[in-house]
Amino acid sequence: MEKLITARQKQLLGVIYDFIKSSGYPPTFAEMRENLGVSSNQSVADLLEKLRQLKIVKKETGARTLAILPLGYKLLNLPPLVLILGVTTAGMPAEAIEISGEWRPVSQEVSRLIEEVFMLKVSGDSMINAGIDDGDAVLVQTKKEFVSGEIVYAQIGDEGTIKRFMSDDKPPYVYLKPENPKYQLIPFTHEMELKGKIISILKNNYWQPIK
Repeated sequence: MEKLITARQKQLLGVIYDFIKSSGYPPTFAEMRENLGVSSNQSVADLLEKLRQLKIVKKETGARTLAILPLGYKLLNLPPLVLILGVTTAGMPAEAIEISGEWRPVSQEVSRLIEEVFMLKVSGDSMINAGIDDGDAVLVQTKKEFVSGEIVYAQIGDEGTIKRFMSDDKPPYVYLKPENPKYQLIPFTHEMELKGKIISILKNNYWQPIK
């Protein structure tokens, strides 16, 4: 697979990975030039364009929008990096707090999902009986269909929360269930939207399965 790209292209890919992991942001052209030991932006642009054409990286318009795609992680043989998008609650629903510049490595098993997953930090104790504690981070896989019993990230208007999605044949029928008895069930309403399923928990720098 390494023959897919040249040694120089792989060197640039490694520079991008190291910058994202250490600083939380992809490198600028100046930083890529410096690390590659070249003086021309065009040299960097040509390497990036080849990586983009091969679907190894992607770049949107705007500054610091460079990202590594699953194939890039495979070529580097390094764990994929997922951006922590913000802080959400495992308590009463509250407005999600956006943060930037923090990335965490995840296992190769989720590399194929890299375009469909994101991470959130957890604030609150409503999911402690499911092993999700205050200060943990969770890996969320975006979905359109959900099964009763799955732990989900839900948005209620402008607010977000992590709860267990439940669908029963008795009232309240469809609701969000906390995993802490001091919190009440949240009946499902038209204002709610399920954004994704929690698939893993980052606790004390170790990934753990969902209970």
